[in-house]
Amino acid sequence: MGKIEALCLSSARGAKSPVKQANFIAAYGIEGDVHAGSGHRQISILSSEKIREFKNFTDIEPGGFGENIAASGLDFSKIHIGAILKAGSVLLEVTQIGKKCHTNCSIFEKTGKCIMPEFGIFAKVLKSGTVSQGDDIYISEEKKLPYSVSVITLSDRASQGRSEDISGKTVIEICEKNRFIIKSYDILPDEREPLQELMKKICDNNISDLIITTGGTGLSPRDITPEATLEIAEKNVPGIAEAMRANSLQYTKKAALSRGISVIRKNTLIINLPGSPKAVEENLSYIIDILPHALDVLTGKVSDCGRD
Repeated sequence: MGKIEALCLSSARGAKSPVKQANFIAAYGIEGDVHAGSGHRQISILSSEKIREFKNFTDIEPGGFGENIAASGLDFSKIHIGAILKAGSVLLEVTQIGKKCHTNCSIFEKTGKCIMPEFGIFAKVLKSGTVSQGDDIYISEEKKLPYSVSVITLSDRASQGRSEDISGKTVIEICEKNRFIIKSYDILPDEREPLQELMKKICDNNISDLIITTGGTGLSPRDITPEATLEIAEKNVPGIAEAMRANSLQYTKKAALSRGISVIRKNTLIINLPGSPKAVEENLSYIIDILPHALDVLTGKVSDCGRD
């Protein structure tokens, strides 16, 4: 178990300033820090022991290497890409180890050397919370990384505030019960372009492992969700949609009218659900337990589907 000796942030690139407490925001980073955003290097971490070794010949204050967290007592040799760190109530996923130093780096110009390129650990925030100087930090005991999901509701009425989005809230409730992290929730009108742009942004920037849409899968002229999804897809995953329809046919013959599809773009799985709250619950509850394995395979965590 390690200890956070220094917690630092800055509004501009370069050295950071120590703070007693900071607000960590999921899929974003530290509130008020220059490196916050949708990228994968939202948080930087250095070993306090390495910093002290460096300070033997150069005087440098906490945050001097641009680190957000300086931690002591943490076995950095056991930290690998994909590892989950827990700091206070916050969960961090390690996304990169070491980095190429910036040209004309202000830290290098000041010190003549920088330990961040060789020893820096970079992470993104999985779970929001407040972290304080002196908090424990350690490699989480969780065996599996909680997967993330973006929920998109397609509804003209809900997008205009004329009705409550019960279907989207049902998706969120089921996902949270099954340990998925909700990364984003949007309500859009039944229009192709806004939906496609949002899905491409999520997939292409690796914001979420899974996108679940609800609504727009029927026979109405305004129902365009399957077509919009198929046009931005790279691979089809027909079995998921077929399984949901087969299960729903046990409850109503009208399930045959649902046109939802399931596809892959980049490393994100996209699943269309109907707009009815009852149908959302029936469909998503039926397939939710296979989704972690599907995402394990998609993200490369499992290569042999015959083995757990």
